[in-house]
Amino acid sequence: MKTLKAGDNAPLFTLEDQHHHEVSLQDCLSRGPVLVYFYPKAMTPGCTVQACGLRDSKPDLDSLQVTVLGISPDPVARLAKFADKHQLNFPLLSDEDHAIADAFGVWGEKKFMGKIYDGIHRLSFLIGTEGKIIHVFDKFKTKDHHQVVLAKLGK
Repeated sequence: MKTLKAGDNAPLFTLEDQHHHEVSLQDCLSRGPVLVYFYPKAMTPGCTVQACGLRDSKPDLDSLQVTVLGISPDPVARLAKFADKHQLNFPLLSDEDHAIADAFGVWGEKKFMGKIYDGIHRLSFLIGTEGKIIHVFDKFKTKDHHQVVLAKLGK
């Protein structure tokens, strides 16, 4: 797993969101910086806490013109249930074949309760309007993720 770092060009992508709409990173970047956050599985405790923190921080992120895009290997139907259940106010994108996770270098070997398997590593990337990665968020607790992001943005 070779994770992208600050200064690297972000891979451009278009994925389907929870409403079956195609969302393009390039289109989002035309409006301002983008926070792309990868999470392992919708409706799990850690992923829910992380998503709800970003949901509640959306007014602050909007004031900075930052678009939030959540990406997981979940199918669109599961993302729709997750978004509806927790009233999430940003796009959740389906990367079922984990091609985008691979491109960002966040798909790889994980260990949980003695089991080894491949999955998404919980990382976030702040991408500037020119398409370069400004910052990689790799050290945070799910409940503090939104605060770490806002602190980096000076909010």
